[in-house]
Amino acid sequence: KHVYERAPQLSVAGHLSRRLAAILRGDDASLLEGWIAGDGDSELASMAAGISRDIEAVRGAINHRWTTSPVEGQINRLKTLKRQMYGRAGYALLRSRVLMVA
Repeated sequence: KHVYERAPQLSVAGHLSRRLAAILRGDDASLLEGWIAGDGDSELASMAAGISRDIEAVRGAINHRWTTSPVEGQINRLKTLKRQMYGRAGYALLRSRVLMVA
């Protein structure tokens, strides 16, 4: 509360960021235009400009519920294994360990 009293623009930015988070978690992409138009001269104006430049991708992220998290997890696991094996053994051992993980 003390920080918000000293810097009221942070209060506005906090309110706008909570509204954006609710829009992104929801399923109504039409609220996004209102958020972009409503930011005015707040601290999040440059973020709103960036979102408006790629508005179709942001709408797609709100409307479609799919994720690449399982794929990213596999890639991370394989890269970690590769880093552990770097310089320690030959290709045959690396190949067998990768196949065991996958």
